[in-house]
Amino acid sequence: MMRAAPLAALLCAALLPLAPHALAAQGRTAAARGPAPYQFAIIGHLFSDGGSEAQLEQAIASSDDGAVAFIVATGIKGEREPCSDELYTQRRDLFAKARRPTIVAPAASDWSGCTNGAGSQVAVDRLNRVRELFYPDADSLGKRKLPLLRLSTSSQFRSYAENAHWVVGNVLYATMNLPSDNNHYRPEAGRNSEFEDRAVANRFWLKRLFGTAQRKKLDAVVLFTEGDMKIHSEKPGLLAMLGSNESRQDGYAAARHQVLAAAQKFAGKVLLVDTAPPPGPAPAIAWRGNLGHVSVGSRVLRMRVAPGSDKMFLLQKP
Repeated sequence: MMRAAPLAALLCAALLPLAPHALAAQGRTAAARGPAPYQFAIIGHLFSDGGSEAQLEQAIASSDDGAVAFIVATGIKGEREPCSDELYTQRRDLFAKARRPTIVAPAASDWSGCTNGAGSQVAVDRLNRVRELFYPDADSLGKRKLPLLRLSTSSQFRSYAENAHWVVGNVLYATMNLPSDNNHYRPEAGRNSEFEDRAVANRFWLKRLFGTAQRKKLDAVVLFTEGDMKIHSEKPGLLAMLGSNESRQDGYAAARHQVLAAAQKFAGKVLLVDTAPPPGPAPAIAWRGNLGHVSVGSRVLRMRVAPGSDKMFLLQKP
C-alpha cells in the first residue's frame, strides 16, 4: 500500500507534460474544422398570396427557436390592406415579439401603391412612415437584438434606414429596398424622382457592401430584396453593360449590372434572396460561378450556413 502512492505520483508526473500538447492538438483540430454551421430563417412575402396576420404570427413562431441565428422577413401588409399608421404599428409590434433577432425588409405592397382618401398617390409619405416605425435605431426587431449598420448613418442618405447590413461569422448579410413593382419605376415623364433618388442610394449601398466584404476578406455576401433583379438573365461583363432595348425601362438593370460586376471581382460567394414566385415547384438556389440566386415566394424556409464547405448555403424546411 505504501508503494501505490509513489507509483500514482510518478504516473501523473509522466502524463502532465503531455497535457499542453494534447490541448494544443485539440485546438488545431477545432481550428481545422472551422466555425460551426448555423441557420437563419426566411419569411417570404406572405401577404403577396393573400396571407393573413395569423399566418405571419405562425411563421414567426415556427422560425423562433434557438437553432435560428436571425430571421429575415419581407413585407408588412397586402396590397388591399390599408396603408394606415394603425396597421403598420400593429405589424411592427408583432415582429417585435419574436424571440430571435428579426430584420424586416419592405415590399412594394407596403408603400408604393398607397393612396389617400382623394385617390392621390402617397407612396413617399407612406415609405417614410414605415421607416420611422420599423427602423428607428441601429438594432433589429425582436426581443433579442442584433446590431445593424444602416445606410442612414451616411449623411448623404439619412432617409434610407431600411437598408441594413450585419455580419455573422464570416458572412455579410444585407437588405436593400428593391420592390417587386419594377423597382417602383414609372414610365410617365416627371414621376421618377423617388426611383432615381433611391437608385443613387442603392448604388452607394452596394459599393459599400462589397467594399466591406473585400476589405474584411469575408467568405460571402447575402443580399435580401423583395424584387427579383433577374441576375442570371444576361451575361456578365461588357455584354451586360450594353443591355438591350427593353432594359431602358427595366427598373432593375442598374442594380443587376452593379452586382454582376462586383461578384466578378469578389473572391467569395454572392447569394441573392428575393420573394418573387419560384420558377420551379420549390425554391432552389441557382448558381452561376460564385453568384447564386433563389426566389422564395411566400414560403417560410431556413438556410443552413456551413462556413468553409463547398455547399456553404443549403435551403431547408422549418
